[in-house]
Amino acid sequence: MRIAIEHQIVHSPPLRGRAVVQMLRLTPDNSDDQTVAHWRIDVDCDARMRSGRDGFGNAVTMLYVEERVDAVTITVTGDVLTSDGHGIVRGSNETLPPALYLRGTAATPATEAIVAFVGEAVRDCDGPLAMLHALNVTIHRRFANDGEAAAELLGSEEAGPCDLAHLFCTGARSLGMPARFVSGFVAQADAARPHCWAEAHVEEIGWIGFDPAIGLSPTDTHVRVAVALDAAGAAPVAGEAWGDTMPLTEAGQ
Repeated sequence: MRIAIEHQIVHSPPLRGRAVVQMLRLTPDNSDDQTVAHWRIDVDCDARMRSGRDGFGNAVTMLYVEERVDAVTITVTGDVLTSDGHGIVRGSNETLPPALYLRGTAATPATEAIVAFVGEAVRDCDGPLAMLHALNVTIHRRFANDGEAAAELLGSEEAGPCDLAHLFCTGARSLGMPARFVSGFVAQADAARPHCWAEAHVEEIGWIGFDPAIGLSPTDTHVRVAVALDAAGAAPVAGEAWGDTMPLTEAGQ
């Protein structure tokens, strides 16, 4: 599938009217089932950009705005060719061992209620792959259309795809399987929209995607951009505002 993406983010720095340094996780990587045919990042002000990678191996763009601004408008456009790998992630840039993704975070707490929910979901399953599929389907059926129930279990005010991905990661880790949060895009009828899902690691198979928002594995409609322990680590825009203009050599990565 050829997926055309056009997405705009208007970001207001924490200290408005100050110079800004931001890390953009907005560029997808090539893999066996994903090829970036064209990709471009534009901003609406005078800025410098430098490409690199973060600690999770994600492609990032460091954005340096040395003039004082109240907001920065970031526009990404591109075309990505995808094929359906049935959820299996192949040919991705892996810099960290799977065991690191057993680590919990503040956004993925293994509370007693979540552990009990997970235990019930996988009670009749045989093997790790069956457990992960059952967890994915159960989260979808129980919470995808009932944000209040999901929010109650997660201890949040509301629940959406991000929260469902967090719940899947928490559940998989509670079963002793590494899991990570994934940010990206999904092609829908009218356009490609920002989306998030999860991946879990199974021995002898590798990383496998699970999208609890649909109760299935990702398909060729999904464009994978960034991975991390949780949503904060895969956020499209992260950065700081500075009181005084900071030279590029001092800002660093």
